Amino acid sequence: MASWNSVPLEVLYDVLGWLAFISWTITGYPQVILNFRRKSVVGLNFDFMLLNLTKQSSYLIYNASLFFSSTVQKQYHEKFGFNEMIPVAVNDVAFSIHAVLLTAFILFQIAIYDRGDQKFSRTSIGIGSAAWLYAAVCVFIAIPTHSWFWLISCFNNIQVVMTIIKYIPQVIMNFRRKSTVGFSIGNVLLDFFGGVMNYSQMVVQSIDQNSWVNFYGNIGKTMVSLVSIFYDIIFMIQHYVQYPSKKMIMPSVSRDGTTEPLLKASNHPHSDAV
Repeated sequence: MASWNSVPLEVLYDVLGWLAFISWTITGYPQVILNFRRKSVVGLNFDFMLLNLTKQSSYLIYNASLFFSSTVQKQYHEKFGFNEMIPVAVNDVAFSIHAVLLTAFILFQIAIYDRGDQKFSRTSIGIGSAAWLYAAVCVFIAIPTHSWFWLISCFNNIQVVMTIIKYIPQVIMNFRRKSTVGFSIGNVLLDFFGGVMNYSQMVVQSIDQNSWVNFYGNIGKTMVSLVSIFYDIIFMIQHYVQYPSKKMIMPSVSRDGTTEPLLKASNHPHSDAV
């Protein structure tokens, strides 16, 4: 089995991994807090959250299986070489568990808070159903041959596809509304930082091992980082450049009883304060 060649790089790998874990762990909380304060989920795209649940669930299955199962690890080494390190760290498993629970909680908020006229689209429901049908077929194919690493790779494929498409509904919704109100920018900034840390962690491992196998040996982790960073940049452009928070003119009453304009930040009940 492969081991670390450099203690400083091993320490840096762990630090980067846990920074990514902490950032991604608290990523969803600004959205949770925003929903709670507004008692509304208007502006948060439901399809984004539904696709994200499928993504996070399949990613949890992949990470937990590869990290805990010696059989899966053996089949991984048979494919990529016994000198290669397992490309899943404990922080990846911890993140996946938390992400599934947090996403489920936000879906619960969607169920109980004001939704306006928003609803889940048939497209997202269909995509999610197709993903789990594909997973079920893979299970039946893998059982006779005990191809367990191939099976969890199927789940990894699901999460890669979900990672690529899950942000699209929110991007389109922001564009149509010409606003990011209701969608927490704090969530985006934390996600961006986590993506950078996660990708940096993989680079450190590759430098130490003098091998880039972990980038395609765990393509899911690579895609999580790069795709998240790509869409987070889009969201930041939408929030700060295209649709910045508007200020409105509020009338104020002077001492002589006349009204004077007062420039004040919008305190609309749907304002994105987190």
